[in-house]
Amino acid sequence: MPRFVRPASYRCQRPLGDLPFPGQRPGRTLWEPGVATNPVTRAATSPPAPFTSRARDLWDDPAMSDEVRYERRGAAAVLTIDRPERRNAVDAATAEALRGGLERFEADDGARVLILTGAGGAFCAGADLKAIDLDVDHPGGPMGFTRLTPSKPSIAAIDGWCLAGGLELAVWCDLRIATRGSTFGCFERRWGVPLIDGGTQRLPRIVGLGRAMDMILTGRPVEAEEAERIGLISQLVEEGQHLARSLELAERLAAFPQETMLSDRRAALEGAGLPLPDGLDLEHRLGREVLEVAARGAARFAAGEGRHGAGL
Repeated sequence: MPRFVRPASYRCQRPLGDLPFPGQRPGRTLWEPGVATNPVTRAATSPPAPFTSRARDLWDDPAMSDEVRYERRGAAAVLTIDRPERRNAVDAATAEALRGGLERFEADDGARVLILTGAGGAFCAGADLKAIDLDVDHPGGPMGFTRLTPSKPSIAAIDGWCLAGGLELAVWCDLRIATRGSTFGCFERRWGVPLIDGGTQRLPRIVGLGRAMDMILTGRPVEAEEAERIGLISQLVEEGQHLARSLELAERLAAFPQETMLSDRRAALEGAGLPLPDGLDLEHRLGREVLEVAARGAARFAAGEGRHGAGL
């Protein structure tokens, strides 16, 4: 199993793929629980980088390519699939570059939110069926990182086609921002290609089993307005505004007290696969670890900050 390299103070020692605590359902995590008050201490306490409108690459990485770009914009890391001639379909090289991008995001203390997007009028049309070279047994997932869980929030900035494995990449993200011209669907149904990048597990958790079965079994196209109505996308925006809105949302998330936000996110993600009593126990345990942060926030409110929803 590969290991993610972390600064010493991050204290992530467990190899990728270990279950973080007894009773958690199968899945891989990039955080190491039980070693600090917050399992992602550096992400929670390091200040975000100042916002700049101009993107910049962090360093040269042989795992990245011209077809996958990693750029920092303020507190966000933007990971862009740039294969417009293939509607951003993913082949083996693209999948490996996506894994490299996730590793860079995890190692980047100033990046508090990952934004996944596609270039050229499509988010991602799924696996590249002309290449057919994805590794279905890769521990990270055939499409790159779909069997991994990042330690920090992620947003899918969607415009155009979001199909098959591309839909599975979108539901891997915590939030989805889409333009009105976007189309979603399990189009692989026509060709007998299975959903093996988390779609059968994550889609029902987002839209409910009935709606997920409709999409999975029929493979029908779901337009953006319906996707918003059933809860598949978080926000619907005008054409060309998906990335700008995602960057704006990333800055909002980065401005919150990180310890509690990351703790609540973790409880929601890990608790989704647990029986309710176990999920409540997990919420209790994680919540107790950040009570000091909560006390500081309550004191700020008592002193007059944040009245009438200011800051949201």
